[in-house]
Amino acid sequence: MLELSAPAANPAGTRLLSRWLLLGEWRAHPVRAFVAILAIAIGVSLGFAIHLINAAAFNEFSTAVKSLSGQADVQVAGREALFDEAVYPWLAQRDGVAVASPVLELQAGVAGKQDGGPLHILALDVFRAGFISPDLIGAPAEGQPFDTLADDAVFLSPAALRWLAVAEGGQVTLQSGTGTVALRVAGSLQRARAGQRIAVMDIGAAQWRFNKVGKLSRIDLKLRQGVNRDAFQADLARTLEAQYPGRFQVGQPNDENQNSRNNNLSRAYRVNLTVLALVALFTGAFLVFSTQALSVIRRRGQFALLRVLGMERGQLLRQVLLEGASLGVVGAALGIAGGYAMAAVALRFFGGDLGAGYFAGVQPQVQFTPVAAFVYFALGLGVALLGCAAPALEAARAAPAIALKSGSEEVVTTRLAKTWPALACLLLAGALTFLPPVFELPLFGYLSIALLLIGAIALMPQLAAVVFRFLQRAWLRTETSKHAPVRSLTLARLANASGQAGIALGGVLSSFSLMVAMAIMVSSFRVSVDDWLLQILPADVYARTAASGGTAGLNPREQASITALPEVARVDFQRVRSLSLAPDRPNVALLARPINLPDPGKSMVLVGDTLPVPAGAKPVWLSEAAADLYNVKPGQQIALPLAGGLHTFFVAGIWRDYARSSGAIQMPLDDYRTLTGDNDVSDAALWLAKDATGDELQQRLKSLPFGASLEVSNPSAIRALSLQIFDRSFAVTYLLEAIAIVIGLFGVAATFSAQTLARAREFGMLRHVGVTRGQILSILAIEGGALTALGIATGFVLGLLISFVLVFIVNPQSFHWTMQLHLPWPLIATVAGALLTAAAATALIAGRQALSAGPIRAVREDW
Repeated sequence: MLELSAPAANPAGTRLLSRWLLLGEWRAHPVRAFVAILAIAIGVSLGFAIHLINAAAFNEFSTAVKSLSGQADVQVAGREALFDEAVYPWLAQRDGVAVASPVLELQAGVAGKQDGGPLHILALDVFRAGFISPDLIGAPAEGQPFDTLADDAVFLSPAALRWLAVAEGGQVTLQSGTGTVALRVAGSLQRARAGQRIAVMDIGAAQWRFNKVGKLSRIDLKLRQGVNRDAFQADLARTLEAQYPGRFQVGQPNDENQNSRNNNLSRAYRVNLTVLALVALFTGAFLVFSTQALSVIRRRGQFALLRVLGMERGQLLRQVLLEGASLGVVGAALGIAGGYAMAAVALRFFGGDLGAGYFAGVQPQVQFTPVAAFVYFALGLGVALLGCAAPALEAARAAPAIALKSGSEEVVTTRLAKTWPALACLLLAGALTFLPPVFELPLFGYLSIALLLIGAIALMPQLAAVVFRFLQRAWLRTETSKHAPVRSLTLARLANASGQAGIALGGVLSSFSLMVAMAIMVSSFRVSVDDWLLQILPADVYARTAASGGTAGLNPREQASITALPEVARVDFQRVRSLSLAPDRPNVALLARPINLPDPGKSMVLVGDTLPVPAGAKPVWLSEAAADLYNVKPGQQIALPLAGGLHTFFVAGIWRDYARSSGAIQMPLDDYRTLTGDNDVSDAALWLAKDATGDELQQRLKSLPFGASLEVSNPSAIRALSLQIFDRSFAVTYLLEAIAIVIGLFGVAATFSAQTLARAREFGMLRHVGVTRGQILSILAIEGGALTALGIATGFVLGLLISFVLVFIVNPQSFHWTMQLHLPWPLIATVAGALLTAAAATALIAGRQALSAGPIRAVREDW
């Protein structure tokens, strides 16, 4: 005995034994280990890849925004898109200012180009900009030094040249109202960042050409040597607010407000995408748990023998943890490498946008970040350790004398399945749904989902015992049970080995419930968007200037021409403007349009009731996002910067808007025109006159003198295009959902295969008492189907609960809008059928392998 126990006391012998046990387990069950490693690797790689893509895109986007500010110390911008240039001389002559550079920024539509959005134009005073942003001054052709001042010249970045398919010396046609402006490409901007589509031209020429005379977007200030920038900024902000209340914002390039504004634009999308990517990793944790739990059950006698030979509890605990950690280390390492490769390929071929439109126009490069790699590696390893912690503790606590006896396997699962921790997790998950977001992120919602999964999976052994014991009693009361021994044996085992059934159900439950929840969330969002589009598109035909951007629009004369068409019974015009309500948030959209004041619900999709407007008050209606972001409720007042000043409006209600996550505000068109004197509009909604057709009206619109500049659509085409954009935005989500389904199928197959192979002795005993091979295979098929059916039913309920959290907690706290619940029955039924088939087929295939050894060999360990 001393000789046998020597290796346990010898460190070298202990390490040799540890390696032998680890490699022996991997050789004995390579598929099971491979599936667990694969799940962890996929989870880590997806999470790390999406982190690298988002980080690269966001950093490049922020750098590109900063590059447009040059070396300015302080910037003065309007809370409206444009402001009067009369303030410029006052700023240029202010004490402490060395140089003041006026800037006019325009988003100009490109005539004849429907894709890619508008062209970003920066109009500069070249003599002033040379001191602040020299990189934005175009390089004219040799012998043409004055092209930087020419009224027909524009300088394009390399990315813009490629996008527009023009060369230096060529011509580009831009939209101005319903007319066009032809500009000569006088040179390029060689120092523009890769992928940055911008154009630069003389500020005077831009003001004249685009009908923006006397208007500026911002003024960049370069301070004199020795002037304290922060003190100057604070003093200037106070002075401007006193002289021009609510009109200007004063900041510094790339300051906290600008970083927050850039970050808030896409943070919720990036965080939710990362969480979805980690679903595979979460599923991997349960696969590791089932792998290690089944391994401990199968090797219970081996561990007991090692304990008898001198291995201590701590050594055995470390051995099982080492086996789980090895799965985590290999999976996490593969995940880090795979994630970096995936990010590099995605950025190379698809850019950093990921379909959502937040980072269009940038060309980021992947950068390996050791800190992030360590975090995701630690996540993979931590998930593996958590998955094997309970089986390791059980293996160490087992009494050797009892564990050496055959048939004690169910004791393991009984100890692993305790009711009170599961109920505590479920109760805590419910309580967390009532907590508010943290930093505007639904962190408690995510934690609630994790606790729901953990609690439900921990309850599966008890649930399996209740369900299958009930079914067994009901079956035994039937007359058929006396003549169907196979089904009786199957129900007897399921009813009395509920612990092992619970382990098998864990993989089915985790994968299927998460798939159901993700499918319901995406389907609910898509159906809600489709229903919303049906409600907000009541007109027969819609028209707008064909090229998008801030330089397009319809003037009063053109509006009258549209209204006078005989095919038009009614027309509603709309003006869209951009306003800044807070320096640290993206701008909100102001929609001025005809509103049915007695019944606003006929003009918009209201959320809740609208309030009566007090006498003399001007009403506005806020979108859910605007109301949530700025903490405004119906009945309160809100100040909006319009026509160079702050105006107070009464918030009459909240409406639903899925198009603008930064917020939108609706107000009556007549009120807007009275306040601003702006009579131009952005688009028109037209209702057909009696006996007129949509095709006739579209042809008449195109035949107008300015008809070539109009883009005319019907509601069905707009809906189809909007849903196509939605599907493109959620393409990554669909991919992650598909990966979760595949991992779930692999996990179910691996779990049932491992359990079947571990029951070789049980099958040998059944063969000894007269049960045939065919009957055993029938038992396995029925068991696999019954367990999977229970897992699917429970997974559907759990997935529905998780979808409630996603739809009613996570989504409103992330994107600040609500939506209706919709269940995609065909997809759920398809995946459920695939899981049932996979479980039954795997059980049959593994059963044939387990029965191949013969009954005598299978039970020899019990002699």
